[in-house]
Amino acid sequence: MRRLGIIGAGGMAETLLQALAEGLPAPLEAVVILASARSAEKARRLLERFGEKLARQRLVDTERAAFLATRPDVVAECAGHGAVREHGAAVLEAGAELIVISTGALADDALRVALEEAAARGGTRLVLPPGAVGGIDVLGAARLSGLEEVTYTGRKPPLAWKGTPAEALLDLGALTEATVFFDGTAREAALRYPQNANVAATVALAGAGFDATRVRLVADPGITRNLHEVSVRSAAAEFSIRLEGRPSAANPKTSLTAGYSLAREVLNRARPLVV
Repeated sequence: MRRLGIIGAGGMAETLLQALAEGLPAPLEAVVILASARSAEKARRLLERFGEKLARQRLVDTERAAFLATRPDVVAECAGHGAVREHGAAVLEAGAELIVISTGALADDALRVALEEAAARGGTRLVLPPGAVGGIDVLGAARLSGLEEVTYTGRKPPLAWKGTPAEALLDLGALTEATVFFDGTAREAALRYPQNANVAATVALAGAGFDATRVRLVADPGITRNLHEVSVRSAAAEFSIRLEGRPSAANPKTSLTAGYSLAREVLNRARPLVV
C-alpha cells in the first residue's frame, strides 16, 4: 500500500490518522480524504496535524471523481452507512480495496451483493474489520464446523442511546436498572439502530447470518462504558466473549476500539509481518 484514501473526516478518521502516523514503518506516498464541502477544512487540518510522518502528499477532495483520480490502493470508510451506499461500488470498481467499518449497511442484501459484484469487476476486495468486538476470528472458524447458536448483547449507558428509536421506548434519563429495549435479529438491529449496531452486523456476517443471529440491546445506568458480549455454540467450540470498550470522545455511540480496529486493518497493508 502506497496510496491511502479515507472517506470521512470525523472522530474515527482522526483515530485512524493518529494510529497511522505513529505506526507506519515509513510515510506513505499519499493520503487523500474524501470529505463533504463543510468538512473539507477540518480534513485539511487533520492531515497537516500529522504531516510528513503520515505521507509525503496529503490531499482533500470534495468530489468522488477527483478522489478516485488520485488512484488510492486502499480506501478506508469512516463516514457511516450513507457513505457505503453512495461511494462503495464506485471505489471497488476503480480497483481500490475498500475497508468498511460501517458494516450495518450490509444488512441491506441488495447493497451487499452490489458491492461484492463491484469488487469482482474491479479485481479487488471488500474487507470488514472486527470493529468494536473481539472473537471474530474464532467465530469465523467455528462457522466452518457448523453454528448452533449465536447471540450478541450490546450494553451502553442510557444516554448513549439518545438519537435512536430507544428514546421513544424508554425514559433514558430516568432509568434505574438495566433494561432490554430490543430483542430480535441482527438484520432488524442493524436497520433500526444503524449508528449503534455495526457490531451486530459484523457478528452476523462472520457467523450465522443476519436472520439467524440473535441481538439484544440494553440501556444500563450501572455502566459508564460500552459492553459487547458474544455467545456462541458450535460443533467445534462453545465460547463467550465480553469486551468493555471506552466510547469515542467524538461520538459516544461509537466504541473507540472500532477506530483502532480500522487502523490495524490499514497498517497490516503496510507492514511486513501481519498478525
